[in-house]
Amino acid sequence: MTTSSTSGFAAYIASLPRVLAGAAALFRDAEGRVLLVEPNYRDGWALPGGTIESDQNESPRQGARRETLEEIGLDRAPGRLLAVDWVTGPGRPPLVAYVYDGGVLGEDDLKAIRLQEEELLSWRLVPRERITDHLLGALGHRVLAALDALADGSGPVELENGHRAG
Repeated sequence: MTTSSTSGFAAYIASLPRVLAGAAALFRDAEGRVLLVEPNYRDGWALPGGTIESDQNESPRQGARRETLEEIGLDRAPGRLLAVDWVTGPGRPPLVAYVYDGGVLGEDDLKAIRLQEEELLSWRLVPRERITDHLLGALGHRVLAALDALADGSGPVELENGHRAG
């Protein structure tokens, strides 16, 4: 590739639209309750997870693992991909959100949780029927769809703003 074609390609890449990407882990306890964390920087609750660091060439799976370690102090390799959600809305760039199976946490795991104090206030275990009381909008629907995929062995589920695509 010549220098002019290299610079032309770089200009082309720079002209493309940008999309945010995030990844989270869906952890449950032995009773099937979902582990949620309470961020200090926005309303509502969330799954452990966050933004994928594309400048570090991080994959969604790597991002979910890193964020889980940073946020709750548990170093767990994510399980299978449960859901991918394309989220759009006014005043924000599009987001692709990945949800991985985090597995079942035992009592020792729950005792080992250490919150990232810079970002999180607390954590709790929430039963399925209370998910949308804690998770706002598309996130609540995303988690319910991921729980369904986990329960019936399907997936990953393709979502748009938390609802099944297609």
